[in-house]
Order: sequence, then C-alpha cells, then structure tokens
Amino acid sequence: MSMLLNIGTRALQANLSALQTTGNNIANVNTPGYSRQSVVLQSVPGQFAGNGYYGKGVEVTTVQRNHSEFLTRQATLSSAVASSDGARLTQLKQLEDIFQGGANGLGAAVSDMLNSFSDIVSAPTDLTARSVTLTRADELAARFRTSASQLADIKQGVNTQLQQALSAVNSLAARIATANDEISRATGTGQSPNDLLDHRDQLIRQLNKYIQTTSIAAPDGTVGIFLASSHPLVLGTLVSPVSLQSDAFTDPAKSKLTITRSGASTQMEEATLGGGEIAGLLRFQNSDLVDADNLLGRMALAIGTKVNEQHSLGLDLNGNPGGNLFTLAALPPGLASSANVGNASLQVSVQTQPASGTTALAASNYQISFSSGTAGTVTRLSDGQQFAFDLATTSPLQLDGLDIQISSGSAAAGDSFLVTPFRDQAASLTTAFSSPRALAMASAVAARAGTSNQGTLTLDQLSASQADVNLAATVTLTFTAAGSFDVTGTGTGIPATGLSYTPGQAISFNGWNLTLKGTPQPGDTYTVQANAFPTINAGNAESMMALRDLAMFDGAPLTDGYAGAISQIGVRVQSAGFAADVSQSIAANVEIDRAGVSGVNLDEEAAKLLQFQQSYQASARMLQIAQSIFDTLMQNVGR
Repeated sequence: MSMLLNIGTRALQANLSALQTTGNNIANVNTPGYSRQSVVLQSVPGQFAGNGYYGKGVEVTTVQRNHSEFLTRQATLSSAVASSDGARLTQLKQLEDIFQGGANGLGAAVSDMLNSFSDIVSAPTDLTARSVTLTRADELAARFRTSASQLADIKQGVNTQLQQALSAVNSLAARIATANDEISRATGTGQSPNDLLDHRDQLIRQLNKYIQTTSIAAPDGTVGIFLASSHPLVLGTLVSPVSLQSDAFTDPAKSKLTITRSGASTQMEEATLGGGEIAGLLRFQNSDLVDADNLLGRMALAIGTKVNEQHSLGLDLNGNPGGNLFTLAALPPGLASSANVGNASLQVSVQTQPASGTTALAASNYQISFSSGTAGTVTRLSDGQQFAFDLATTSPLQLDGLDIQISSGSAAAGDSFLVTPFRDQAASLTTAFSSPRALAMASAVAARAGTSNQGTLTLDQLSASQADVNLAATVTLTFTAAGSFDVTGTGTGIPATGLSYTPGQAISFNGWNLTLKGTPQPGDTYTVQANAFPTINAGNAESMMALRDLAMFDGAPLTDGYAGAISQIGVRVQSAGFAADVSQSIAANVEIDRAGVSGVNLDEEAAKLLQFQQSYQASARMLQIAQSIFDTLMQNVGR
C-alpha cells in the first residue's frame, strides 16, 4: 500500500515539475537569450520482493538546458562580423554623400572655374568676365571647405560612437564578471544554474556586437573572455578595461584600441580585432576616412598649387606680375614616433625643381624609417610600396611630387616619421584677393615676326609654362634654312646654333613654349620678349583654360580628378555593401540553427502541456485509488 502511495506521489511531483518547466518555457518564449528547458526524469531503482523487482516510480534528476555550445559560438561570431560590416557600410554611405556628382559636386565647380577663363580670352578688359572667374574660384574654394567640414563632422561622429561602444564594452564586461561570480557559487550545488548561464551567454552575445571575443570555460564554471585572441578582458571576476589611445605618431586622425591590465596598457592591432562594431568603426576611421581625406586634400593642393603656378606667370590689368590666386596651408611637418631617439624634424613641401610636382602627387600618407642617420626606406601607405633613400647623397628626398628633408636636428637609426601632406589642405583653401583687376590673365611674353620675313611663318601658340628669371628676356630665333634656326638673347642654353625646326613642334626657352607653323626662308626671324600691352592680351587665360586637359591625377585630366575620387569611394561602398549582405545572411542562418536547438516552439510546448497534464491527472487518480483501497481496508479491519 505504501509503495503505491509513494509511486503516485513521486509521479505527481515529477509531472508537476514538468508542467512548471513547460509553463516557464512558454512564459519566456520572447525573452532574449532564453534557452528552452526540460525536466530529466529517471526511474527509481526497483525493490526486490522474492518474486521479482517491483518499480518504485519516477524521480526528477535535473532541469536540463537545451543548448549547443558550438552553435552559440558560431552565432556569436557571425553576429560580430555582421556588426562590423554593417557599421563600416553605414559610415561609407555618408562618405558617398560628400563625394557626390552633378552640378553640386566639386567636379562641376572645378570645370566651371576653368571654363570661365574663356570669357576673359574673348574680352581681356571686361571686368564683368573677370569678376565671374573670381566668383567661380571663390565658389570652388568654398566647396572644398564645405566637403572638409563634412568630413570633420563624420570624424567627430565616429569618435562619439567609438566612445559609446567602449563604454558599453566595459559595462558588459563588468556584468559578465558578476555573472561569473554568481555561476561559480551556484555551481557548488551540483546543479546547472540554467537562467544564470542564459544570462551570461546573452551578455557575451551583446558584447560581441561591439567587439569580437573568444570564450574559454574554466573548471569553476566561470568563462574567460579574450580580445584579439590573447588579451584577457574578463578572467573570472577580474575585468581589464578598454579605451582608445593615439598611435605611436600621435596622429589625430587615427586611434588604437588599448586594454589595461595590472596598470599596464597594451595596444591591439586593428587587423587582430576581427568583428564587432568597434572593429568596423576603427577600420573606417583609420583607413577609409584617411583615404577620403587624402583624396580631397590632394585635389585641393594639386589644383590650388598648379593654378597658382600658372597665374603667377601672367600679368594683371595694371601690368604687374601675378601672384597666387589661392591661399594654401603649408604642408604639415612629419610626425615623429614617440619611440624616436634622435631629434630630427622633417619638412615637407611640393616639389618645384626640376619641375612642378603637382602632376605626380599620390593620395597617400608615408612612413619614413631611418636605418641610419641619413638613410632608410619610405613606405607609401596606400599600397605598401617601399623606396630606399639616402639624404647624404640626395637631399631633399623627392617622391610622388614631394620634397622631404630634415629641417633641423639629426635622425638616429630606428627613428620613424609619418608624413601626412594633404591634411587640412581642403579646409584651408581660400582665394587670395578680391579685385578682378588683380587676375593675371595676360601673358608675360609676346612674340612678333621679323618685318622682313619672306617665308610663311605664323604664330600658332605662345605660353608661359614655368617660372624662370629670364622669362621676359628678349630671345630671337633666326632661321638659317627651312628646317633649322639659331637662337640669340639671354637665358639658359642661349646662344644656340643649328637647332632643328619642325612646324607645329614646341620650341622652349626661359620657361615659355613657342609653336610656329609654316615654312621659313633663310634670314626670317621671330622674337619673344616682354609683353608691352598686357591690357589687351589674354595669353595666360588661355594657359589657365589649358589646365583642364593637363594629366594631373594618376594620369587622368585635371577635370576628371574628382570623377576618379567618386569612383574610388563608390567601389568601397559597393564592396562593403556586398560584404555586409553576405555576413548578415550568414548571421541570420546561424541564428536560425541555434534557435532550432535552444528556442521555444509554442506548438511543441502546448503538446507537452497536454501530455504532462494527462500524466499529472493519471498520477492523481493513482493516489485516489490508493486512498480508496486504504479506506476499504480500514473499514474491513474495523468489523
């Protein structure tokens, strides 16, 4: 009799536990991170009664957490990668908005300014045409400054997001450490603390949205959380906070993720961080944003410098030599590494000799590493290409249109510098004057044919192309035959005799280019001299217009430089979009697989409710029968 009561009682309690667990599953169907639980039942060992073993019922062994460690880790990892790709894509789309085409783009402003010189060519003395050109130049400078300001706003926004993400990481790490402590104490009971484990796993999933981690379980039930594969963020209940610091060059445009443990700070390389929002934002800040800044800064520096060079070769309406049309910031000096031993300072400028470096500028920063006091290597950071140098034999170092030299102090072996030539160029671009009369649109030189010429020589083109102390000196070409001439006057390489003449081929001296057409007769002359009538001449305006087709940006014409920048940003956005789509799809599929193991299915739980309800009712009926038997027995005994 007692055995029947015990079996019924155990069955009642077991099925009640199963009903409670199923109800708990249903209640938490929408709880983030909850893992479905199930009661594990086992048969109580039977009792020997001479004629066999009689069962003693059922008992609850434990409440099991339906969980796959492998799928949980895969889901966490894939969500970290998706978060990184998504964060970078969002920022790149903002860059795409800055580098826009159409009438409001920088490319249109460049073309409008250069095209406006055509009106001055048609009417050199028309102040209205000159005012329009000056307005176009001012508008171009303003668009550069606006674009630079928008880039600065993006930088500030990224910094804010990074700080918020780091605050969340440190907060989540502290909560994981607290969960570790609670789980460690609860594990001592011999039973699995399912809800605490779910809570910790959910915290780890949230943490990996910000930064990818590696989890290693310890025997006491705690979990170690590591960054960049080996740097401990959480060990048991100890937390190592993370923060942002400048790199070795104290470059304000870049940040390094730093972890502090036992008072010592260690910088982690961006390439080792893996996924997470922080990794995506750092990649955007340290790579994409720097490259975009360089593309914009190179355009401003190259266009501003080249226009200034050409403008300075002309004469204004008052007959005065032209100056700069644009005001540009001086190129920043090289940033010295904090580990440098020497005290050298690097000066950087645009190359002027033997020719202008504006057409060779590359949109890149450079790292200069000294292997001795004067020699070493330069690394172009945009493509990783290296170049050897020795300032003892060649100074300044000339690379990609730049002059780089030690301005003071001396370098030591192991010293390194970061050169950022295009920083702040777009933000500082302005027009240098406001008077339309100051536009130097007249050529500094004029050409005239000899009065006694007998041939068919005519002037095709004359332009000043390079600054030269003898630019306005008088130079005479005297033809000795149809295909040769002598040169007399003042300048480098003058006098010269027996030079070859080909119609349509440029003749260059003292910084000017002269092109003649026709056939000369012996004794015919052509003289190049200072322009005596600058008010009615627009030769330099024609040269300014010709800049449109100058191969300036990686071999592309000056007016196509902005299109090249747009294409580079567009390719990055497209590539990042593909990566984000793939990673999001993978993360969603892995999460479905994980939820298939750990998630709550309401239909399945409803079926279990019916099953355990019937089992509970049958167990209760068993007790009723036992009670009825006991009552009948007691009545019979009392008779």
